[in-house]
Amino acid sequence: MRGALDDAQGRCAALLDKSPDYVEALNLSALIAFRQKRHSTALVQLERARLLAPDDAQTLTSLGHVLEAAGDTARALQVFDDLLARRAGDFAARLHRGRLLEQLGRQDDALFAYGRAIRDAQTQGRWISEATTAPALKDQVRHAIGVVNRGVGIYYERAYAPIKARFGAAEMQRVEHCLAMHLGRRPLDLTDARQQPTFLYFPGLPTAPYFDAAALSWREALQAQTDAITAELQSLLPSTEGSEAVFHSGALAAENLRGTYGVPAWNGYYFFRHGEARTENHMACPATSAALTSLPLARIPGHAPEVLFSVFSPGTHLLPHRGVTNTRVVGHLPLIVPPDCALRVGGETHEWKKGETVVFDDTFEHEAWNHSAETRVVLIFDLWNPHLTEAERLAISALVVAIGDYRAATEPTESLSS
Repeated sequence: MRGALDDAQGRCAALLDKSPDYVEALNLSALIAFRQKRHSTALVQLERARLLAPDDAQTLTSLGHVLEAAGDTARALQVFDDLLARRAGDFAARLHRGRLLEQLGRQDDALFAYGRAIRDAQTQGRWISEATTAPALKDQVRHAIGVVNRGVGIYYERAYAPIKARFGAAEMQRVEHCLAMHLGRRPLDLTDARQQPTFLYFPGLPTAPYFDAAALSWREALQAQTDAITAELQSLLPSTEGSEAVFHSGALAAENLRGTYGVPAWNGYYFFRHGEARTENHMACPATSAALTSLPLARIPGHAPEVLFSVFSPGTHLLPHRGVTNTRVVGHLPLIVPPDCALRVGGETHEWKKGETVVFDDTFEHEAWNHSAETRVVLIFDLWNPHLTEAERLAISALVVAIGDYRAATEPTESLSS
């Protein structure tokens, strides 16, 4: 073996004498030096190859491995980051990046890196079984899957640990049941089979498509502001300034909307979107903004609430769909309601009436339509499910942020308001 390596090294040296900028020869020579544990020589050759071909994946991969073997973990991580900036789908590089992060003691970042590597690989049909995993990577892949299986739950539990310490373990029983179902550690225990959240199910909450809005303490005060809110809406409607499409892409709109008067459209003048305030719309509508402060909005940083003037163009029909979680409910304050406009939740149809609030659980299948030739507008607002305790609201907020951070690091996400 030693003789074969020496012979190969000699051939590479001869090639490099004739062509010192031959990147493949530099890589091969560095590999031989690496196997001979001559790390400094390998590094010199790979750094030269990198200067000559900064986007070459083989050079960057080899350089990362040699730096790791030489004990320079931080620089090795930088090299794999550089490689992934050029080849985001290189799941093997993400696997190695996770290992480096573990070595640096960055356990959460390693969890994210392993989670993304596994997702990317399995999306391409790899790492699903022994047969779909390269032999040289099997031990690392097993380790990564183990880290993810153990670490995700720990990461999520840590998010609400301060709330648990503050309120006591008994207050977290339903939260922990919720998390166990989300992680697949307990079966999904639906009270009403019609209720199918697309993201997170919270157990032990009363179920019904519609809530008794008259029993909600904030209802009368909000409805008393209907005229003032409508006046502010009317001041916005002549212009599209401040308006946003509810769906992020034309493909989503085409999938979810139908129309009888040309192209259907669902737009919103947002006050909050994914939890982020739209300051200009708040400033343009001070009465509306003030009215919102009295509502128990479901506030989750970076995620909720969604609050908007929801505008259906003439003939627009939003097709049946389901919401993400029963920890929040959706309120509507109808403002401009032509004839033949309605909401259907769980098979029960509700016709909007101006100034009369309706609150519903959008994890039941629901749809909405404006079959008139005029514009329909309701104020939509996300609320906490009124059957959650204060401790549960705080814990769910922390938990959803943690789940969102993990998902953002490992997979794309989409959201849907009603």
